[in-house]
Amino acid sequence: MTSRDFTDDLRLAHLLADNADSVSMQRFKAQDLVVSTKPDSTWVSDADTATEQAIRRTLAKARPRDAVHGEEGDDTGWGPRRWIIDPIDGTNNFVRGVPVWASLIGLQVDGEMVASVVSAPALNRRWWASKGGGAFTGSTLLRPNPIRVSKVSTIADASLSYSSIGGWIEAGRGQQFVDLMRDCWRTRAYGDFWSYMLVAEGAVDIACEPELALHDMAALEPIVTEAGGRFSAIDGTAGVEGPGALATNGVLHDLALAALAVED
Repeated sequence: MTSRDFTDDLRLAHLLADNADSVSMQRFKAQDLVVSTKPDSTWVSDADTATEQAIRRTLAKARPRDAVHGEEGDDTGWGPRRWIIDPIDGTNNFVRGVPVWASLIGLQVDGEMVASVVSAPALNRRWWASKGGGAFTGSTLLRPNPIRVSKVSTIADASLSYSSIGGWIEAGRGQQFVDLMRDCWRTRAYGDFWSYMLVAEGAVDIACEPELALHDMAALEPIVTEAGGRFSAIDGTAGVEGPGALATNGVLHDLALAALAVED
């Protein structure tokens, strides 16, 4: 498959992101925002559900035969093509009025992520990629700026981004993660999608989280890999099935995996 196979899909993903941005920005910092707790004790707002519903409505018209997997709704459809959606990645930030959140929209074909858009309207930023077509950032598909990972080759010179230390402790890798942090030149908790987009841009060299769901990771992988990086689970398993996620500039990947490994 070539990048041309997914041109129409990438255009559709941008349209879906436009729809998502319109819905989510109307609810960002809204005084009447409704927030509830899901069974897994995470927050969900009316903006999360409304944004996903808007994406699903467009997909039902534009790609009625495609399957859809989203964070807030039931799986629909079946077959080799599946859209994977996180309507608002960073709901905790969204609810508190922090502008670091995004809609993640990815297309998986025959088990492989082939196109995606990550749109962060409150930051006025968007990133996208398609298989074999490179990775870009910009305001629209018509104004692409190519992005590329860094060339940093040692952990001592690396910048590391993460979401929280607590998750690493719960995953039984707390000491390994703290040791990796100490070995890195710089560490910052940019968190969520943003850590991975900064890897793709070359501003950060390593991003990792111990526990993520499919909808958290799917749209990130094409952008990181098309920018020249590497994306895997924290145990080295390729793809977006976890456990957790590790994204690097590629050069540092095996070093980071070794640092995070647990003894049998």
